[in-house]
Amino acid sequence: MPQITQSSLLTLEAYAKQRKEFRARVLAHKRNRILHLGAHVTLIFEDELTVRYQIQEMLRIEKTFEEAGIRDELEAYNPLIPDGTNLKATMMIEYEDPAERARALARLIGIEARVYVQPDGEVRSYAIADEDLSRDNADKTSAVHFLRFEFAPHAIAAFRGGRSIAVGIDHPQYQVRVDEIAAEVQGSLARDFA
Repeated sequence: MPQITQSSLLTLEAYAKQRKEFRARVLAHKRNRILHLGAHVTLIFEDELTVRYQIQEMLRIEKTFEEAGIRDELEAYNPLIPDGTNLKATMMIEYEDPAERARALARLIGIEARVYVQPDGEVRSYAIADEDLSRDNADKTSAVHFLRFEFAPHAIAAFRGGRSIAVGIDHPQYQVRVDEIAAEVQGSLARDFA
C-alpha cells in the first residue's frame, strides 16, 4: 500500500470543513476491521484510511501546520500501513477498573508476542510487536501495542481464497481463540495484501 505523503494530507482548514463526513466514513470502514479477543483485548487492523484519519486528527488536535511537525507525524504513523505481505494492528488491553487494569497488565507481560492469525491449514503467524520501541518492562506490559503479522504467499492465497481465518492469543494468563472471523472482516483484511 502506498505511504501517506504531506502533499496528500488536507490542510487544517480543509480538514475542519470535511471532518464530520470523513470521520463517519472512517468509523463505518473500521467496523469491519475490529476484532474482540475475549472480554479484554481488541485488535484494530490498520490500513491507509485508518492511519490517514489518525494523522489528520493528530495534526488537528496539536494544531500542527509546520512541515517538520507534519513530517514527524508521517514518520510515526506510516509504519502502521500494511505493505502487501502483512496485516498491522493496534492492540488494546481494556479493563475499566484502574486497579484491575494494573493487576492485569502485571500478569500479561509478553502477551503482545502471543497474538496470532492462522488461515485454515496454515501455520500460525505470530505478531511481531512494538518495532518502534518496547512497551513493557519487568513489572508490567502496556495497554496499547502495535502488531505486524507476516504471511507467506500460500497463506495470503488462503486468506484471499476465503478459507477460514482464526485469530487468538495463547498467553498463559490469557487464552482465547476466534475460530473463524466474520466474512466481512476477512474481506476487508484481504484487501491489505497488495
